[in-house]
Amino acid sequence: MKHIDVPSFEEIIRTSRPIRNVNSNHRAHLTRINKMALWITEHVGSMGFFGLILFWTIGWLSWNTLAPISFRFDPYPAFVLWLFISNMIQILLMPLIMVGQNLQSRHSEIRAEEDFAINKKSENEIEIILKHLENQNEMILEILEHIQKINDQKVK
Repeated sequence: MKHIDVPSFEEIIRTSRPIRNVNSNHRAHLTRINKMALWITEHVGSMGFFGLILFWTIGWLSWNTLAPISFRFDPYPAFVLWLFISNMIQILLMPLIMVGQNLQSRHSEIRAEEDFAINKKSENEIEIILKHLENQNEMILEILEHIQKINDQKVK
């Protein structure tokens, strides 16, 4: 009878690396400035921020186009002050968003590596289970053959 050498359950547990929560680990190692960059990246990329900028722009341009001339502070058609403020917002947000995206990308890579490690661990465990099943099948076939021999001897 051929038996397959298969590690025991205890050996599998002893040799495998425990699963870890990479999300909490990543969050724990973020500095305050990185947390701020992530917060800004997440909120600037929202519909709420888009709505805020849209309404601010519509309000600004409408006021400086439709209000009485004495109340206008950024004359049509140049809107120089509006352009200056808009460009300052863009200049300040662009590097912060890029930092946040880099942090999100690094986090994504860490998660992908952990997923790969878990998939490899699962594949090894499945392979061991399949070897155990194959071994059990061989043993069951041997038992059936032995029972068949006993039955054949009784019939004679």
